Amino acid sequence: MGRDSKDGKCMARSAIERETHLLKGPAGQLEAVLEYPRKADPCAVAVVCHPHPLYGGTLDNKVAFTLARSAVEAGAAALRFNFRGVGKSAGEFDHGLGEAEDLEAVETWLRDRWPELPVWRFGFSFGAAMVLKRTADVPSEVLVTVAPPASHFSEYGFNADAPRTRNWLLVQGDADDVVDPQAVLSWARGLDNPPTIKVVEGAGHFFHGRLTTLRKLVAGFLASSAPAPDGEGS
Repeated sequence: MGRDSKDGKCMARSAIERETHLLKGPAGQLEAVLEYPRKADPCAVAVVCHPHPLYGGTLDNKVAFTLARSAVEAGAAALRFNFRGVGKSAGEFDHGLGEAEDLEAVETWLRDRWPELPVWRFGFSFGAAMVLKRTADVPSEVLVTVAPPASHFSEYGFNADAPRTRNWLLVQGDADDVVDPQAVLSWARGLDNPPTIKVVEGAGHFFHGRLTTLRKLVAGFLASSAPAPDGEGS
Protein backbone atom coordinates (compact mmCIF):
# COMPACT_ATOMS: atom_id res chain seq x y z
CA MET A 1 0.00 0.00 0.00
CA GLY A 2 1.14 3.57 -0.67
CA ARG A 3 -0.41 5.20 2.39
CA ASP A 4 -0.97 4.65 6.09
CA SER A 5 -4.22 2.75 6.61
CA LYS A 6 -4.89 4.59 9.87
CA ASP A 7 -5.04 8.20 8.73
CA GLY A 8 -4.53 8.30 4.95
CA LYS A 9 -1.18 10.06 5.20
CA CYS A 10 1.65 9.36 2.80
CA MET A 11 4.34 6.99 4.01
CA ALA A 12 8.07 6.93 3.39
CA ARG A 13 9.41 4.19 1.11
CA SER A 14 13.04 3.16 0.69
CA ALA A 15 13.13 1.29 -2.65
CA ILE A 16 12.57 3.41 -5.75
CA GLU A 17 11.59 2.63 -9.33
CA ARG A 18 12.88 4.91 -12.10
CA GLU A 19 11.53 5.47 -15.62
CA THR A 20 12.69 7.82 -18.38
CA HIS A 21 10.19 9.26 -20.84
CA LEU A 22 9.85 11.55 -23.83
CA LEU A 23 6.40 13.00 -23.29
CA LYS A 24 4.24 14.87 -25.75
CA GLY A 25 4.44 18.62 -25.10
CA PRO A 26 2.98 21.72 -26.75
CA ALA A 27 6.28 22.46 -28.53
CA GLY A 28 7.32 18.85 -29.13
CA GLN A 29 8.74 16.16 -26.89
CA LEU A 30 9.56 16.80 -23.23
CA GLU A 31 12.29 14.81 -21.53
CA ALA A 32 11.24 13.47 -18.14
CA VAL A 33 12.33 11.21 -15.30
CA LEU A 34 9.66 9.53 -13.19
CA GLU A 35 10.43 7.97 -9.82
CA TYR A 36 8.03 6.26 -7.43
CA PRO A 37 8.02 3.79 -4.53
CA ARG A 38 8.78 0.21 -5.54
CA LYS A 39 6.10 -2.38 -4.85
CA ALA A 40 3.73 0.25 -3.45
CA ASP A 41 0.93 2.37 -4.83
CA PRO A 42 1.92 6.05 -4.74
CA CYS A 43 -0.15 8.33 -2.51
CA ALA A 44 0.18 11.42 -4.73
CA VAL A 45 1.69 12.67 -7.98
CA ALA A 46 4.40 15.31 -7.65
CA VAL A 47 5.71 17.55 -10.43
CA VAL A 48 9.15 19.11 -9.93
CA CYS A 49 10.27 22.17 -11.92
CA HIS A 50 13.93 23.07 -12.40
CA PRO A 51 15.62 26.52 -12.35
CA HIS A 52 16.04 28.94 -15.25
CA PRO A 53 16.71 27.21 -18.60
CA LEU A 54 19.01 29.97 -19.84
CA TYR A 55 21.29 29.71 -16.80
CA GLY A 56 21.98 25.99 -16.73
CA GLY A 57 18.75 24.78 -15.17
CA THR A 58 17.89 21.14 -15.95
CA LEU A 59 15.98 18.26 -14.39
CA ASP A 60 19.32 17.08 -12.97
CA ASN A 61 19.75 20.21 -10.85
CA LYS A 62 20.66 19.13 -7.32
CA VAL A 63 17.89 21.11 -5.65
CA ALA A 64 15.29 19.74 -8.07
CA PHE A 65 16.63 16.22 -7.45
CA THR A 66 16.44 16.76 -3.69
CA LEU A 67 12.82 17.92 -3.94
CA ALA A 68 11.87 14.93 -6.09
CA ARG A 69 13.57 12.45 -3.80
CA SER A 70 11.83 13.99 -0.78
CA ALA A 71 8.48 13.52 -2.51
CA VAL A 72 9.22 9.88 -3.38
CA GLU A 73 10.39 9.12 0.14
CA ALA A 74 7.05 10.50 1.35
CA GLY A 75 5.28 8.00 -0.90
CA ALA A 76 4.57 10.05 -4.03
CA ALA A 77 5.36 9.46 -7.69
CA ALA A 78 7.64 12.35 -8.65
CA LEU A 79 8.24 13.61 -12.18
CA ARG A 80 11.20 15.85 -13.02
CA PHE A 81 11.23 17.18 -16.56
CA ASN A 82 13.20 19.50 -18.80
CA PHE A 83 11.42 22.62 -19.95
CA ARG A 84 11.36 23.28 -23.70
CA GLY A 85 14.80 23.78 -25.23
CA VAL A 86 16.63 21.96 -22.42
CA GLY A 87 18.30 18.56 -22.91
CA LYS A 88 16.16 16.39 -25.16
CA SER A 89 13.11 18.63 -24.83
CA ALA A 90 12.07 20.33 -28.07
CA GLY A 91 11.46 24.03 -28.57
CA GLU A 92 13.01 27.26 -27.31
CA PHE A 93 12.84 29.28 -24.11
CA ASP A 94 9.56 31.19 -24.00
CA HIS A 95 9.94 33.54 -21.00
CA GLY A 96 7.67 31.55 -18.73
CA LEU A 97 4.68 31.44 -21.09
CA GLY A 98 5.44 28.24 -22.98
CA GLU A 99 7.08 26.76 -19.90
CA ALA A 100 3.78 27.06 -18.04
CA GLU A 101 2.22 25.06 -20.88
CA ASP A 102 4.97 22.46 -20.52
CA LEU A 103 4.12 22.10 -16.85
CA GLU A 104 0.44 21.66 -17.67
CA ALA A 105 1.27 18.98 -20.25
CA VAL A 106 3.40 16.83 -17.94
CA GLU A 107 0.90 17.22 -15.14
CA THR A 108 -1.87 16.04 -17.46
CA TRP A 109 0.24 12.99 -18.32
CA LEU A 110 0.65 12.19 -14.63
CA ARG A 111 -3.05 12.63 -13.94
CA ASP A 112 -3.92 10.34 -16.84
CA ARG A 113 -1.73 7.65 -15.31
CA TRP A 114 -2.95 8.15 -11.73
CA PRO A 115 -6.28 9.99 -12.06
CA GLU A 116 -7.38 9.39 -8.49
CA LEU A 117 -4.31 10.87 -6.78
CA PRO A 118 -3.82 14.39 -5.42
CA VAL A 119 -1.29 16.71 -7.07
CA TRP A 120 1.79 18.08 -5.36
CA ARG A 121 3.92 20.78 -7.01
CA PHE A 122 7.56 21.56 -6.27
CA GLY A 123 9.74 24.24 -7.86
CA PHE A 124 13.14 25.84 -7.45
CA SER A 125 13.89 29.42 -8.52
CA PHE A 126 12.38 29.87 -12.02
CA GLY A 127 10.66 26.53 -11.44
CA ALA A 128 9.11 27.93 -8.26
CA ALA A 129 7.66 30.78 -10.32
CA MET A 130 6.15 28.25 -12.72
CA VAL A 131 4.44 26.20 -10.01
CA LEU A 132 3.20 29.37 -8.32
CA LYS A 133 1.79 30.57 -11.63
CA ARG A 134 -0.07 27.31 -12.20
CA THR A 135 -1.32 27.05 -8.63
CA ALA A 136 -2.81 30.53 -8.86
CA ASP A 137 -5.25 28.98 -11.37
CA VAL A 138 -5.34 25.25 -10.60
CA PRO A 139 -5.34 24.05 -6.96
CA SER A 140 -2.61 21.80 -5.61
CA GLU A 141 -2.81 19.69 -2.46
CA VAL A 142 0.81 20.48 -1.59
CA LEU A 143 3.09 23.27 -2.84
CA VAL A 144 6.81 23.57 -2.10
CA THR A 145 8.75 26.56 -3.44
CA VAL A 146 12.48 27.08 -2.97
CA ALA A 147 13.97 30.53 -3.61
CA PRO A 148 11.08 31.86 -5.71
CA PRO A 149 12.21 34.90 -7.77
CA ALA A 150 9.70 37.34 -6.30
CA SER A 151 11.22 40.37 -8.02
CA HIS A 152 10.70 38.80 -11.44
CA PHE A 153 7.20 37.34 -11.26
CA SER A 154 5.74 39.93 -13.64
CA GLU A 155 8.28 38.88 -16.29
CA TYR A 156 6.76 35.41 -16.31
CA GLY A 157 3.17 36.53 -16.84
CA PHE A 158 1.45 36.37 -13.46
CA ASN A 159 0.65 38.74 -10.62
CA ALA A 160 1.94 36.66 -7.68
CA ASP A 161 -1.39 36.28 -5.92
CA ALA A 162 -1.56 33.68 -3.19
CA PRO A 163 -1.67 30.18 -4.71
CA ARG A 164 -4.68 27.92 -4.31
CA THR A 165 -3.38 25.43 -1.76
CA ARG A 166 -3.81 24.67 1.91
CA ASN A 167 -0.30 23.27 2.34
CA TRP A 168 2.54 25.52 1.19
CA LEU A 169 6.17 25.49 2.23
CA LEU A 170 8.60 28.22 1.17
CA VAL A 171 12.32 27.68 1.78
CA GLN A 172 14.77 30.55 1.35
CA GLY A 173 18.49 30.81 1.98
CA ASP A 174 19.50 34.02 3.74
CA ALA A 175 22.79 34.19 1.77
CA ASP A 176 21.12 33.88 -1.67
CA ASP A 177 23.12 35.88 -4.22
CA VAL A 178 20.68 35.31 -7.10
CA VAL A 179 17.26 35.89 -5.55
CA ASP A 180 16.89 38.74 -3.04
CA PRO A 181 15.93 37.01 0.24
CA GLN A 182 14.27 40.11 1.66
CA ALA A 183 12.13 40.59 -1.45
CA VAL A 184 10.99 36.97 -1.21
CA LEU A 185 10.19 37.15 2.50
CA SER A 186 8.43 40.53 2.24
CA TRP A 187 6.23 39.22 -0.57
CA ALA A 188 5.39 35.95 1.16
CA ARG A 189 4.70 37.47 4.57
CA GLY A 190 2.45 40.09 3.02
CA LEU A 191 0.04 37.58 1.51
CA ASP A 192 -3.39 37.08 3.05
CA ASN A 193 -2.64 33.37 3.40
CA PRO A 194 1.16 33.19 3.78
CA PRO A 195 3.12 29.94 3.46
CA THR A 196 5.05 28.11 6.11
CA ILE A 197 8.42 29.87 5.77
CA LYS A 198 11.78 28.30 6.56
CA VAL A 199 14.92 30.44 6.27
CA VAL A 200 18.15 28.47 6.02
CA GLU A 201 21.00 30.38 7.61
CA GLY A 202 24.10 30.66 5.44
CA ALA A 203 22.50 28.99 2.42
CA GLY A 204 23.19 30.42 -1.02
CA HIS A 205 20.90 30.13 -4.01
CA PHE A 206 21.90 26.55 -4.88
CA PHE A 207 22.05 25.36 -1.25
CA HIS A 208 25.63 24.12 -1.58
CA GLY A 209 26.41 22.29 1.65
CA ARG A 210 22.79 22.71 2.76
CA LEU A 211 20.98 20.12 0.64
CA THR A 212 20.60 17.77 3.59
CA THR A 213 19.00 20.59 5.57
CA LEU A 214 16.66 21.31 2.66
CA ARG A 215 15.72 17.65 2.37
CA LYS A 216 14.92 17.41 6.08
CA LEU A 217 12.78 20.55 5.98
CA VAL A 218 10.75 19.27 3.04
CA ALA A 219 10.43 15.79 4.53
CA GLY A 220 9.21 17.20 7.81
CA PHE A 221 6.68 19.41 6.07
CA LEU A 222 5.34 16.54 3.99
CA ALA A 223 5.09 14.29 7.03
CA SER A 224 2.99 16.85 8.88
CA SER A 225 1.02 18.45 6.07
CA ALA A 226 0.46 16.03 3.18
CA PRO A 227 -3.31 15.45 3.10
CA ALA A 228 -5.42 12.41 2.43
CA PRO A 229 -6.28 11.71 -1.23
CA ASP A 230 -9.89 12.88 -1.03
CA GLY A 231 -8.96 16.41 0.05
CA GLU A 232 -9.15 19.38 -2.29
CA GLY A 233 -7.11 22.54 -2.58
CA SER A 234 -8.71 25.65 -1.18
